[in-house]
Amino acid sequence: MTHAVDELISLLDLETIEVNLFRGNSPDESRQRVFGGQVAGQALVAAARTVDTPGRMVHSLHAYFLRPGDPEHPILYEVDRLRDGRSFTTRRVVAIQHGRAIFNLQASFHTDEPGLDHQIQMPDGLPDPESLPDFKTRMEPFREQLGDWYDRPRPIDVRYVGSDPVSRRGETADSQWVWLRADGPLPDDPVLHKCILTYASDMTLLDTTLLPFGLSWENPNLQMASLDHAMWFHRPFRADEWLLYDQTALSSSSARGLAGGAIFTRDGTLAVSVVQEGLTRLTDGG
Repeated sequence: MTHAVDELISLLDLETIEVNLFRGNSPDESRQRVFGGQVAGQALVAAARTVDTPGRMVHSLHAYFLRPGDPEHPILYEVDRLRDGRSFTTRRVVAIQHGRAIFNLQASFHTDEPGLDHQIQMPDGLPDPESLPDFKTRMEPFREQLGDWYDRPRPIDVRYVGSDPVSRRGETADSQWVWLRADGPLPDDPVLHKCILTYASDMTLLDTTLLPFGLSWENPNLQMASLDHAMWFHRPFRADEWLLYDQTALSSSSARGLAGGAIFTRDGTLAVSVVQEGLTRLTDGG
């Protein structure tokens, strides 16, 4: 296990304060705000900690990012046990900092049962992840431009199929493909694997909304922030094995961009669907 993955597991291991109340911290990094995937992953951990039915796993979540998180202070997660049914369990989680809600999540948990089975197909003809450069190799030409962000520990190994967000500036498209996995082996805990993928799912999806315009997230005249995030967990997967994140720009209007993603296991099984809307505001000069 790499040190960065070990730290991510610790980041998701919330402290229990009281019944239905948990506390999470942020990594010791120079960030202006808490990474959205961190809050979503920690909130899902808090929700799962209150589900008592054995084998009942999260099948969907819907979340809103309300305010930027302060990385210098802990985050409290308050869980509301909305429903405990025979097949489904529903939880609502509010993340609180400085006395105000910064994020809320509603998650539904389901006991697996047999039923109809259908899925979209994984794109074919894409290169294997091992043939693609990792982040540091890919971004080496932009090291000075990226500053200390280049050297930041990365628990998720992300490998772009085709060009990366910086070098493709000026090129237009409506989709991108990314291979990703935890950068080290994980314990055999399916809850942890889903929480880590929730963390990772926020890493590249909103960038997809810039592709039709040939823009990149490092444009100084562009403001970006996640607004809401939804995930549906269809089939089992391991977050420490390669997953293909097939991402499409769906719509951009009113300074908001919407993107959809399908996450496949390497053998072509559709594991997760994701949709995210975010702020994509161009300031003067953009």
